[in-house]
Amino acid sequence: MRLARFSHGGGQPSYGLVLDAAKAQAAEQATGGGEGTLIVAELAGHPISAGGAKLTGASYPLADVRLLTPVVGSSKVVCVGRNYADHIEEMGTQRPAEPIIFLKPSTAVCGPGDPIRRPVAISDRVDYEGELAVVIGRISADVPAERAAEVIFGYTCANDVTARDLQAKDGQWTRAKGFDTFCPLGPWVETDIDPADLALSTTLNGEVKQQSRTSLLLHDVPALIAFVSAVMTLLPGDVLLTGTPAGVGPMGKGDEVAVTIEGIGTLTNPVVDRD
Repeated sequence: MRLARFSHGGGQPSYGLVLDAAKAQAAEQATGGGEGTLIVAELAGHPISAGGAKLTGASYPLADVRLLTPVVGSSKVVCVGRNYADHIEEMGTQRPAEPIIFLKPSTAVCGPGDPIRRPVAISDRVDYEGELAVVIGRISADVPAERAAEVIFGYTCANDVTARDLQAKDGQWTRAKGFDTFCPLGPWVETDIDPADLALSTTLNGEVKQQSRTSLLLHDVPALIAFVSAVMTLLPGDVLLTGTPAGVGPMGKGDEVAVTIEGIGTLTNPVVDRD
C-alpha cells in the first residue's frame, strides 16, 4: 500500500492511497482512468491512529494533485550516521562499534517538490545524503530486533541534508542537520515492502552520485529499531533515517536532487538560497 499526503485544487491536505486506476475502478473506488494511470483515492482520518482511515469515495489523477510530505507532526526524526562502509571510507572516519544516532527537529521536514533552502549566510557547503527512512506505527520502547517489523508502519525516501562545513566546525551535528527544509521525505509511504535489500540512488541534475543497496547497511533496520528504542520511546509518526552510502556532495542554487529507492519511488527537490 502506498500512502500519500496531498492537496487538490488548493484544498486542505488529505491522506490518500496511490492506486492503479484500472484496479481501483474494478474495486468501485475510482470514477475512471486508463490502465497504468495512477490515482489518489482520498481517505478520511489519520492512517496512523487508533481509528485508522477510510476511503471517502473521491479520487483524483496523481498528476492533478500536489504531493506533500507523507509524514507530519512527528515528535522526532532519529538519524543514523556512518552506517555504510563506503561512506565511512570517503569521510575518512572509523567504523563505529554501535550505531551513531542524532536528531533532526520536526521543523526540518519538507515534502516532494519543496525547495531545499541553503542558509548561505551561515554555511558555505550544503550536501545531499540519500537514505531509506522508516516510519514508526506504534508506541515503541525496548523493541527486540526480531519484533521490529511489528512497530513499523512503512518506508519512504529521505534526504539527510547537511551543512558540511558546520558539521566539521561544531563537532556535533545538531546545527548542521537541523535547518528548516533539511529533511525532505516522500513521495509517499510504502507499507508493504521488505527493506533488507533495496537499490538506492541519488542523482544531482540527472547525474548519478550515489548508488548502493540497503543490504550494505552495517546495522540493518531491525537492529536500528532495537538500538534506538532502547534509548528513547518511539511514537507513531516518528521517522528513522538509516544512513547514507558513499557519494555525498554539495548542492547549489538551481540544482535538483532526487533520491530513488527500489519499490518505493523517487523524492525530488529543487535547491534555492535562503538568504
